[in-house]
Amino acid sequence: MRHRRGAFTLIELLVVIAIIAILIGLLLPAVQKVREAAARMQCSNNLKQLGLALHNFHDTNGVFPASGWTTAGPGNPAGRFVGWRPLTLPYIEQENLQRLFDFNLNWWEGANLLAASTPVKTYQCPSAPSRSVTAAVAKNPRPALSGLHPPLAPTDYEAIMGVQPSSINPVFYNAGNRFSVMFRNSRVKMTDITDGTSTTIMVLECGGRPVVYRGRTPVPSIGNDQGICWADSEGAFSLDGTNGDGSLEGCTPAAGCTFAMNRRNDNEPYSFHSGGVNCLFADGHVQFVRETVSLQTFAALCTRAAGEVIPGNF
Repeated sequence: MRHRRGAFTLIELLVVIAIIAILIGLLLPAVQKVREAAARMQCSNNLKQLGLALHNFHDTNGVFPASGWTTAGPGNPAGRFVGWRPLTLPYIEQENLQRLFDFNLNWWEGANLLAASTPVKTYQCPSAPSRSVTAAVAKNPRPALSGLHPPLAPTDYEAIMGVQPSSINPVFYNAGNRFSVMFRNSRVKMTDITDGTSTTIMVLECGGRPVVYRGRTPVPSIGNDQGICWADSEGAFSLDGTNGDGSLEGCTPAAGCTFAMNRRNDNEPYSFHSGGVNCLFADGHVQFVRETVSLQTFAALCTRAAGEVIPGNF
């Protein structure tokens, strides 16, 4: 006897499809969380490598590199505009790339632009969007750059120079106590970090530049003359604080600029991680600092010799 094979009814098929859709909907957020956790860990590891490079530079030269040189100094005998990353390339196993860099020229001149177009994974956070840097507005003495081919390679990490006294607390901060470890033309030794190396930030995330972000929204219509690429000598910045939507910077806490990070990325701490930024401290450890940290506490972490009292749970 012949038996007819059973088949799914239309209702049964729709139920199966609905169950699969629900399972996918439950699974995708978990996969995204795992991917972001891995990206954040890689970002942290990049900063640890940069910390080792900075310490090796200190061991060789007796001082940490300046955030950017405009005069002659350790590793920059010609006194050109040179940033800290080209000086520390050998310490992240990029000796060949440093050989392409001509320290007799400013970073934007001659073959240095070709060197600056070479992507270095250690300088890029995997959570940050990719971007192509083919032009840059002028920043004296650097002229405007346009039609760059190949495009310049970006970076998502930058030295924090310190705090802006007028933006944070002009009564307490001044020209004598406002700085961190690396700032323009600095020559800071380990012994100069009197606030403690474990509570002094040297380098942190400032992701996405030179594209400008407000919140999580890119605003390409706003020009940015700093943080152009990893070779840029003028990418470092001081902490100002912003308001909630990032539209105001440095307006003082009394006027609403109470946020320390992740509101704007043009010269303020910023990451594409949820809830904070990775920070490299002067002792070489990397810590994820939550964006709920108060502006005053974060400012204290950005100075090396101001004598602030820092809460243990920052």
